[in-house]
Amino acid sequence: MYCTNMPHDGMLPVCIVTIVALAILLSLVVLLVKTWINCMIFHKAGYSWAWGLLTLVPIANIILPFVLALGDWPVRRELRRLKDAAKTQAT
Repeated sequence: MYCTNMPHDGMLPVCIVTIVALAILLSLVVLLVKTWINCMIFHKAGYSWAWGLLTLVPIANIILPFVLALGDWPVRRELRRLKDAAKTQAT
């Protein structure tokens, strides 16, 4: 049984290459957006934005969420320091 909607034999490799190329392009776009988001998260937490680039490294992308979740953020350290300074000035 043959499908009448199938492309001619010469067009099949072109269709496959086009689909693979689009899949690779989409994957790269998703990877770049994900990396940019990770860089922004690290920057807002007070770390260098370059830490977000480490999410491209296979083992580091497993460890970095734990660093963010369990580590002492520089932003929070600065906030504690400012609160302590305000308390000492008030007394």
